[in-house]
Amino acid sequence: MKRTNALANQYSDRLIAGKVASIVLAGGQGTRLFPLTLSRCKPAVSFGGRYRLIDIPLSSSLNTQIKDIFVIAQYCASSLNQHIYETYNLTDFNASKIQLISPEESQHRKVWFKGTADAIRQNLEYFEKAPVDYFLILSGDQLYNMRFFEMLEFAVKEQADMVIASLPVEEPEARRMGLLKVSHSDHIIDFIEKPSDPAVLKNYQLSDSFYSSHKIAPKGKPHFLGSMGIYVFKRDALFDLLKKEGDDFGKDLIPQQVKKGKTAAFVYDGYWEDIGTVASYYKANLALTQRKNCLNTYDDVAPIFTRAYHLPSPLIMNTQVNKSIISPGSIIECDEISNSIIGNRSEIKKGTVIKDSILLGNHFYEPPLHQSPPLPNSFSIGENCVIEKAIIDENASFGKDVHLINKNRLQKHDGDGVYIRDGIIIVTSGTRLPDGFVL
Repeated sequence: MKRTNALANQYSDRLIAGKVASIVLAGGQGTRLFPLTLSRCKPAVSFGGRYRLIDIPLSSSLNTQIKDIFVIAQYCASSLNQHIYETYNLTDFNASKIQLISPEESQHRKVWFKGTADAIRQNLEYFEKAPVDYFLILSGDQLYNMRFFEMLEFAVKEQADMVIASLPVEEPEARRMGLLKVSHSDHIIDFIEKPSDPAVLKNYQLSDSFYSSHKIAPKGKPHFLGSMGIYVFKRDALFDLLKKEGDDFGKDLIPQQVKKGKTAAFVYDGYWEDIGTVASYYKANLALTQRKNCLNTYDDVAPIFTRAYHLPSPLIMNTQVNKSIISPGSIIECDEISNSIIGNRSEIKKGTVIKDSILLGNHFYEPPLHQSPPLPNSFSIGENCVIEKAIIDENASFGKDVHLINKNRLQKHDGDGVYIRDGIIIVTSGTRLPDGFVL
């Protein structure tokens, strides 16, 4: 009987997923993540040693068996498009189709998208051809472990025109999110974007009955119901809403849809993180080394897909490694690596100590010819270096005795290829640091 029920549920899930297309909004410039977004869009930034942020929404869509997936890109989209092209071979994913959309000028379209809603509005001809009843709208720069079956089933059951994925958050997060006020049946009564007035915030506090009805244990008070920026729309409801004025969903269109009614909140109680700043990016990466309050990358049922690099296993020689992730292709002979993430093809030489840091790795072992701007002659961390609380971008090269320790405890610094944001040192892609460099 249990097997029969499981097969029936799988069949039901496939039926629902077949009626849905996902739209991944991947056009953000990511100014608060600068300088990691100096030459790439935010969804193309590396994560966890071997992934890209875009892999999360794409993998979640594929694990939900969604067949039609659209990715709308804009700022510095070349590396993002290349990653998707090299990673998501259609024959590997049950005939799912990923379509890349970038700004283009035509008789009826402006070149640049002005916001999340405008990006979809300007490309309606693609979505009108999709043979689906629902659209799942996702962000290209969030982390979560969600397959969307339950949310889609909830949308169908409630016959809602719009469903917003939401989760309880504390006040610091609430001030930078859209907040929902819901009825006892999770229908949305009110919505406000990024409130700062304490009196307004108080009006959106969750009651004790909310926790008991959803079987959620509150971790502190006060709590608020924050929008995750993940939406399910009925087809006609989305198209009708896009006829209204406004370029952004959270700021402009969501409040209008809430006033129309037939909107509901899907309450999620798992891991979710919006990668909005250098600090949040750094924290989310290093959380992987603790395996607490982090993205689960060890899930056979819902794997996170990424490019297959066909690299050898890492070689580690005479190195003390503690709570760290070492990615394929790395050659490690340093003294110590602790609480750090080491990306693909990293080479770290003798005597070096790396603590609380993220190395994004390298595209090559040796630089290819005719690169513009030219890359360093080799990509490695030299001998006797000390790197603490730093993010080292791809294809960087360090000489001997380089010390990145933020000795003056700066919160912000702009240098030649070396920056500090939120107290975290960032070395940009292709930077060459000479022997004895100290910051």
